[in-house]
Amino acid sequence: MRRLFGSVRARATLGATLVVAVALVAAGAAVLLSLRSNLIGEAGTQAERSARAVASQLAAGTPYDKLSGLDGDDGPVQVLAGKKRLVAASEDLEKISGTDSDRVKPQSPVAPGGDDDDDSDDHEEDLEAGEIAGESTFSNGSATIDGDTEDYRFAAVEVETHDRGRLKVYAGAPLAAEHGAVQTALTVMLIGFPLLLGVVAGVTWLVTRRALRPVEGIRSEMAAITASQDLARRVPEPQTHDEVARLARTTNETLAALETSVERQRRFVADASHELRSPIASLRTQLEVAAAHPELLDLDGAVEDTVRLQRLAADLLLLARLDAGERPSDAKVDLAGLAREAAEGRTGVTVDAEPVKVAGSRGQLGRVLANLLDNAQRHARSAVSVSVRREGDLAVVGVADDGDGVPESDRERIFERFVRLDAARSRDDGGAGLGLAIARDVAVRHGGTLTAAQGPAGGALFELRLPLA
Repeated sequence: MRRLFGSVRARATLGATLVVAVALVAAGAAVLLSLRSNLIGEAGTQAERSARAVASQLAAGTPYDKLSGLDGDDGPVQVLAGKKRLVAASEDLEKISGTDSDRVKPQSPVAPGGDDDDDSDDHEEDLEAGEIAGESTFSNGSATIDGDTEDYRFAAVEVETHDRGRLKVYAGAPLAAEHGAVQTALTVMLIGFPLLLGVVAGVTWLVTRRALRPVEGIRSEMAAITASQDLARRVPEPQTHDEVARLARTTNETLAALETSVERQRRFVADASHELRSPIASLRTQLEVAAAHPELLDLDGAVEDTVRLQRLAADLLLLARLDAGERPSDAKVDLAGLAREAAEGRTGVTVDAEPVKVAGSRGQLGRVLANLLDNAQRHARSAVSVSVRREGDLAVVGVADDGDGVPESDRERIFERFVRLDAARSRDDGGAGLGLAIARDVAVRHGGTLTAAQGPAGGALFELRLPLA
């Protein structure tokens, strides 16, 4: 049971069925109440019509035994004098309730000023002789006529007569039609509502099954991708424009990004292993030679290889932290002061900077400037210029050299890891090809950009753009 209702289909079907059930119960109750009210109203109208017909005869002076409508065919009728003295009633009336008197046989008349006067009501409406009250009162009760007992809607009408004082006429209309109609409607609802709920549940189950079929395809394909570890596979995309299709497209985009990331990580590990192998092998060779022939030890070369290993390890560690999503600090950094510090002690480097502050890591931004200056000095003929300025809400740092520049087709590729454009350049002079990759990653982590273009002197121009603090 728990597994069944853990299904989206089951929960959707149950939810839809419950909502429809509540709606049907509410609608059914409203229909039954409205139907009952209407039928009771119709019965009251019929009873009032009968009561007024009898009251009209009484107002005209018709004797009690000559009144029409007392045959019981249209329902029970009582005529009361005063409060509860029955002066006329339907023939064959055996029992009655719901009126002011439960008597069924007329009582003997009394002389004027007798019991009728003593029992008279304090009437709210003053009537002239022969006048019938405009308002009627209604009540529910039952009556037995000629052995048949039924429920009735009674209407009471008062009439002022010339010689008999004020009389009250009760006439009843049967409620059998109301009871029958309400019972029939209730029976239909009790039979039809479960059938309708069954149809709703079945249709919802089938519709959700069809709607969720692409989701099951996505799930099974993702399970297969996880089992095979083949990130080149993609989940099927439905030819629709709904949420499931967007889920499939987003999933494929995520798989593509994951495939690119994994491939990039594999290349990174392979390139890092290759870059580490060379200085390690050189250092090992020097140490083995020194162990066999101490007098041949190249101490300067060993130190150089060790420093190179240290720098490469530091670069790899920084890239690993950037790939892990390390967020820079929110400290304010003065780029003008940072540029002067990075250029200090470097030959042929000039700085033209205005005070500009950004938020970020001073160490990482200093590393970006150092890497850009190292790259510029490596390719410059004689001069490198550094500029720091403000452009709108951005801080712009430019590093330009007077070298040969970067071909336009390679201005994006140089930011890839372990990329060196000059294949003839030695590894010792050219580095591992991580400086520009680190610089761009740091710029992106700080919410900025790093681009390459042609400088004013014909060489390369690298521009770092960061949001102002």
